[in-house]
Amino acid sequence: MSLRRLVVVLGDQLDAASAAFDGFDPTQDAVWMCEARAEAEYVWSHKARIALFLAAMRHFRDSLRARGWTVHYRQNRLHAATSLGEALKADIGRLRPRALCMVEAGEWRLAQALTQLAERLGLPLQLREDRHFLLPRAEFETWMQGRRQPRLEHFYRWMRQRSGVLMEDGEPAGGQWNYDHDNRESFGAEGPKGLPAAPRFPPDALTREVLDEVAQDYTAHPGSLAAFDWPVTREEALEALDHFIDKRLSGFGPWQDAIWVGEPRLWHSLLAPALNLKLLNPAEVCAAAEAAWRRGEAPLASVEGFIRQILGWREYVRGLYWHRMPAYLDDNALAADQPLPAFYWTGVTDYACLADAIGQTLQLGYAHHIQRLMVTGLFALLLGVRPRAVHEWYLAVYVDAVEWVELPNVIGMSQYADGGLMASKPYIASGKYIQRMSNACASCRYDPALATGPRACPFTTLYWDFLDRHQERFQSHPRLRPQFLNLQRKAPGEREALRREAVLLRGRLAAAAATGPAATEP
Repeated sequence: MSLRRLVVVLGDQLDAASAAFDGFDPTQDAVWMCEARAEAEYVWSHKARIALFLAAMRHFRDSLRARGWTVHYRQNRLHAATSLGEALKADIGRLRPRALCMVEAGEWRLAQALTQLAERLGLPLQLREDRHFLLPRAEFETWMQGRRQPRLEHFYRWMRQRSGVLMEDGEPAGGQWNYDHDNRESFGAEGPKGLPAAPRFPPDALTREVLDEVAQDYTAHPGSLAAFDWPVTREEALEALDHFIDKRLSGFGPWQDAIWVGEPRLWHSLLAPALNLKLLNPAEVCAAAEAAWRRGEAPLASVEGFIRQILGWREYVRGLYWHRMPAYLDDNALAADQPLPAFYWTGVTDYACLADAIGQTLQLGYAHHIQRLMVTGLFALLLGVRPRAVHEWYLAVYVDAVEWVELPNVIGMSQYADGGLMASKPYIASGKYIQRMSNACASCRYDPALATGPRACPFTTLYWDFLDRHQERFQSHPRLRPQFLNLQRKAPGEREALRREAVLLRGRLAAAAATGPAATEP
C-alpha cells in the first residue's frame, strides 16, 4: 500500500497531542524522525544538550511504536546524512509519500529548509499550527499592529485577560497584575536555607546508550555528561512538574533573582527543557501553579511570578522571534564587535561570579535566568561582544536552548542588540549588583567598588566604560539619567583612567580569544 502521509516530527516537537497527528491512520501514514548530526554541530553544542535531545527523541519514538505506529527513525550512528534536509530527501525518495505533514517548525532556519525542500520535490506540505503554544502566531501579529515598542507588561496583562489565568471577576487575582517588587530578595550572609533536593531522573538503559554514544562521537564538544539526570519522557516531565509545585514553588518568588555560589538550582523550576521539548504543555504548567495558590499551598507572589514567565514571557519572545526573523539574527544596534572571551568555553577565569556560572553551565548544561542575564550576559554586553557570537554560545551550551526562545532573550533582552524593541533600556550594572545579589564577590580577588587598578572589578570598569562609550545614545533616557549624572560627576582624569583600563582589559580578552577554544570552534 502506498504511503498517504509522512508525518515529520522534529526534535523539539515531542508532543503526543500534536496537531501533526490529527487524523493519523497507521494503515496509511507513518512518522519520520531524524538525528541529524548537523543539528548538533551548526553551533558547538554542549554534550548534555545533544544527549537530552537524542534521549528524549528515542523515548518518544518508542512510545509511538508502542501505539502500533510505523516510525521511520534515522539514528545518528546508522546514517551518514549531514543535514536533516538531506536525510528527509533520501527517505522521501525511498518511501514515496503522497504528502508531508508537520506542525510549524520552531526555528526559522528549519522552517525555510523544509518548506523549500517540499517545493523542490513538488510534494504537498501540510503545515499545521503548533497547539503547544497558548497564542497562535497570527494572533500575536494582530496584537503587534501599531506597536512600535511592544512591552511585555502590556502583552502579559492581555494574555491574562484572554486566558482567564489568575483572574477573578475580570480583575487580577489579589488586586494587582504584577508582584515583581516582592520577588527580588537576596540571601543573607548565611545563604539559602531549607533548599529542597532537586528531582533526579537516573538514566535508564536507553538514555545510557545515548550518553555513551555522545561521549564517543562528540569528544571535542564542550561540557560534561557526568551529572546528566534530566527528564526525557512525558512521565518524568510530569513528575518534575509535581516536584516543583509541591517543593519549590513557594520559595521560587522571593529568591528568583538571587545567586549563591555552588547552588545552581535553588528554588528554580528546572522545567524549561521539558517545556521546550514539548513533553509538558504550558497550559497544564500554569494550571498546576494556579491550583497550588488556590489551595493555599503557595503564595500569590511566587505563583504570579512563575506564571508570568510561562504565560507572558515565553509566549512574548516566541511572537517577537517570528515577527523579526530572519533580520533578528544580525541585529547589532550598539555596533559591538569584540570576540567572545575564551573562558566562556572553559570556565577558567579568576572572575568568581563568571567562573561559578560558566562552570555549572559546563557541568550541567544549566544556569538560572539571573545568572544568564546579569552575569554571563551582562559581562558580554559591557565588554561589547558581537551579539551573534553571544547568541550562538547560549544556543550551544544550555539544554533548554531552542532558537525561538533563546535568540530574543539574548539579542533583545540581554544584549540590547535590537535597539530597544524588546527592552526599554539595556540591562547594565556594576559589580555592586552582583555583590548585592550573591556571595561570589566574597571569594573573588576583585573588588566591586573599584573601577581601576589591579583589584578593579571588570564588571565595574566596563560598566563605567559602557556609559562613557554610549553617552550620546542613552544620556537622555529617563531610566538611565541617574547613572549618567554619576558618570558626569567623575573628574576628566578619572574618566580617562577608566577608558585606558577598559581598553587594556578588552585587549587581553581579545588576545586570549584569538588563541583559545573559541578560536578552534567548528
